[in-house]
Amino acid sequence: MIIRLQRDDFDPERAAAECAVPGAGARVAFLGTVRDMTDDVAVREITVEHYPGMTERELARIAQKARAAHELLEVLVIHRFGVLAAGERIVLVCVWATHRKAAFAGCQEIVEALKTHAPFWKKEHGARGERWVEGGVPAAD
Repeated sequence: MIIRLQRDDFDPERAAAECAVPGAGARVAFLGTVRDMTDDVAVREITVEHYPGMTERELARIAQKARAAHELLEVLVIHRFGVLAAGERIVLVCVWATHRKAAFAGCQEIVEALKTHAPFWKKEHGARGERWVEGGVPAAD
């Protein structure tokens, strides 16, 4: 399991290629980018904040839960923080499994959990000024 939090951009194919996963018959990836619109209002950039240490632990917990539930062979999660312009890559979730059904389900579970349980806070900067994105407070299990 590989969890990375970083300011710098990443190459999704290069990151995935660094993982040698014997026995994998399927690799499913989700690449998230910063939206340029929210509710028909232009967004120029966002600021992503997190708590170091706590965030890595929660991402590892999320990945491990999906890994166990879907028999994933490997999980890679890269999430950026700092100031990100609209259109920039923000997150990569990549999973490997023996079969596609498990890979799709595992990837979706991780992506959904990142939106609801990961301790990230996002502030949009754009046409309406600055505003914290709703749902930025992680849900409890």
